[in-house]
Amino acid sequence: MITIYTVIGLVLTLGVLFGIKLMSSPKTAVLGNLIGSISMFCAIILTLSYNNILNVSLLWIALIVGGVIGIILAVKVTMVQMPQMVALLNGLGGASSAIVALIILFNNYGDLNLVSRLSSGLALTIGAITFSGSLIAVAKLSGKMKQQPIVFKAHAFLNTISICFIVFSIIIISLPNISRVVHFTFTMMIFFVSIFYGVAFSIRVGGADMPITISLLNSFSGLAASVAGFALYDPLLVVIGAIVGASGLILTQIMCNAMNRSLRDVITGRTLVLKADKVIENGHVNHVNKEATTKESKSFNVFEFDDKQNQIVESLIGPILKNAQTVMIVPGYGMALAQAQYIIKELHDKFVEKGKEINFAIHPVAGRMPGHMNVLLAEVGIPYDKLLDLEESNAKFSNTDLVIVVGANDVVNPAANTAEGTPIYGMPILEVYKAKHILICNKDTKPGYSGVDNPLYNDDNVILLLGDAKDSLKIIINSF
Repeated sequence: MITIYTVIGLVLTLGVLFGIKLMSSPKTAVLGNLIGSISMFCAIILTLSYNNILNVSLLWIALIVGGVIGIILAVKVTMVQMPQMVALLNGLGGASSAIVALIILFNNYGDLNLVSRLSSGLALTIGAITFSGSLIAVAKLSGKMKQQPIVFKAHAFLNTISICFIVFSIIIISLPNISRVVHFTFTMMIFFVSIFYGVAFSIRVGGADMPITISLLNSFSGLAASVAGFALYDPLLVVIGAIVGASGLILTQIMCNAMNRSLRDVITGRTLVLKADKVIENGHVNHVNKEATTKESKSFNVFEFDDKQNQIVESLIGPILKNAQTVMIVPGYGMALAQAQYIIKELHDKFVEKGKEINFAIHPVAGRMPGHMNVLLAEVGIPYDKLLDLEESNAKFSNTDLVIVVGANDVVNPAANTAEGTPIYGMPILEVYKAKHILICNKDTKPGYSGVDNPLYNDDNVILLLGDAKDSLKIIINSF
């Protein structure tokens, strides 16, 4: 029976791995997700069968209820809400591992060996951190909490003390001859301190670094499950959890590289957010008069639409659209908020109809989670081969006649190259400033999540179309 379980478990593990591989490409992502989901469902049934608990009605009720909730959420949650949905699922995964660890530690006191005690303590710690950290991420992504980093007094000291106390407590509960009261007390203290650390770690991360945080929490949820598998002596849970943890960690490192961040700096919140009364000038941070800045920005190339200005805008950008042979569209999170991907598809079709070469420049952290922009654009039928990554896009900008930025700020901010000491300094950006003409369809000229003003707005080849992205894009379409 063990041999059959092992063989089937190996096949299902390969199914999960194959599904992850397919999800690396937009063309095969749906199939990969389906294969991975089926493999995971079969792994659950295999585990229930191996442990002879298929006849426990409560488990089937839980599976049905969970499945129904999952279907409802999948149908009702929009793509713009998907980052917080993923963060919530990460948190629930961590919570499940923490609950399993608590049950093991409470129900099997006195019967656990050193490996089980250590692995249960680690699963409880990582699971609780993942749960509370993910809830903070959900709150920040959904706007329930401000997205700027929140720093407590003596924040770093509290984090360090928390980690030291957790390690000490895990050592205590791993001792063979401690009393039941001491064992239970330190187990609960591990849980509550881990909950606090998850909050303290996640609350210090700014909105610009949320894609990294989501990937890291995803890795934590898999790691917690894998460690819980050691406590349960379940090799399938160990392997599947390790796959999730490893893939999340790889994605986290990719996100860190994309933002030129170190994982340590993101976790510890070592990013500087500028206040609203500062701007970047020639690579330096200077204080400015807000009213003066606002007045200066109201030049001929800044438009906040009304009926009188529409004709002026159309006459201004009409010749640019007509003469542009190469076009690049840069989507950002503002596009997702405005649900402007549908009208972008209409604009794309218009350019194709006119015989223009059109591509999309996708920054790795343009959305609030990895691949967010790709999914939104694929959802409306934008061809996959038109979605270019950072390096491909930057190689084309100098030969691009027109760039249209839709709801993006930090990822096109040239201050990343010069403004030392700011959150985006050193972050690779989409070099849209190299293009001949730039149309920016943003809600306003306020800084993005990084808090750094964008000097691109003042360039002579830039036209700012301020307001709702859908309205701005309609003006562009009408200008043909």
